[in-house]
Amino acid sequence: MNHILINATHKEEIRVAIVRNQKLTDLNIETSLNQKTKGNIYKARISRVEQSLEAAFIDYGKEKHGFLPFKEVSEFFANGITPKGDKLTIGDVLKEGQEIIVQVEKEERGNKGAALSTYISLAGRYLVYMPGNHRAGGISRQIRGDKRTHLQDIMKRLEIPKNDGVIIRTAGL
Repeated sequence: MNHILINATHKEEIRVAIVRNQKLTDLNIETSLNQKTKGNIYKARISRVEQSLEAAFIDYGKEKHGFLPFKEVSEFFANGITPKGDKLTIGDVLKEGQEIIVQVEKEERGNKGAALSTYISLAGRYLVYMPGNHRAGGISRQIRGDKRTHLQDIMKRLEIPKNDGVIIRTAGL
């Protein structure tokens, strides 16, 4: 016999337990005090560009500003920009006050803000869609042999926008 037990007597904490044959198989406790932001996508504004760090600090609506390293800035922002020096820098690509879309890669920890990226990934049950990231994509490493070849043939027939990427997850098989 399966039971789902829900304890919501306190508004700041909800507990959900799954019991099968009188044994606890799963317990989930969700609190409103420490909400997780990893994977969330925000419309944000660049508050400061730090040339020395090759990074930018981003106001994405939280108390601490997020940290966006230059390697996490999509090529989309560099289209049509010529470098002022030998190579392209973060100062060439991003400007203070500019609005961008970012995704949280790592939660805030201690006195450090969250690590952010402009490479967005939208994970679904069967595949992961990555707009603006044409280099990323493929098939889960856990799928091998004839099944992998079959999925590669299917992927060739998919109409994926030119600058976007798709990863077929194991469940997509």
